[in-house]
Amino acid sequence: MANQGNLEGLYVPTTNIWDVGQIEDMDVNSSDFKELLVRLYQNINMISTVLNIKDSAYYDTNEFVNGQQFFPNPSLIGSRSTTPQFRPVFRLVVNFGALPNAGTKTMPHGLTFTSGCTLTRAYAAASDTTGLNYIPIPYASPTLANNIELSVDATNVTIVTGSNRSAFNICYVIVEYLKW
Repeated sequence: MANQGNLEGLYVPTTNIWDVGQIEDMDVNSSDFKELLVRLYQNINMISTVLNIKDSAYYDTNEFVNGQQFFPNPSLIGSRSTTPQFRPVFRLVVNFGALPNAGTKTMPHGLTFTSGCTLTRAYAAASDTTGLNYIPIPYASPTLANNIELSVDATNVTIVTGSNRSAFNICYVIVEYLKW
């Protein structure tokens, strides 16, 4: 297993092979059996650690800890007697509905942001289920009027369109953030 400072990521080894015949013949009071139990516990711990840190592919309209980990808060380094910890990332999906016709649309996200919150990502995708067209948001176009802006404030998610985008009748906005 790689540690959090390793660029390889976290992976569970797949080469642990347990010989059932050898296990069946072990004396439960032997040091070999105790070593086997220790190795089994270590493997279970490794699996739990890796799974808990992996980014979950779960997108919910309720706040969810997604498994991403950000570096420790730099303002806490050196100011505490304990080692600062990696910070969990929270995710929320806002079912935004249709995009506006050359204008601004806001939708409450329902989160309680404080000065201790930091946005790590905000992105969206819109679908025109009739014309079968799909666009990422924010959207950049060489035609200025076709650009689409996405922003998040303490209360709302806001999307601004420069042209009629109301044919895009489904839009999901994903907000990911840290809480300190």
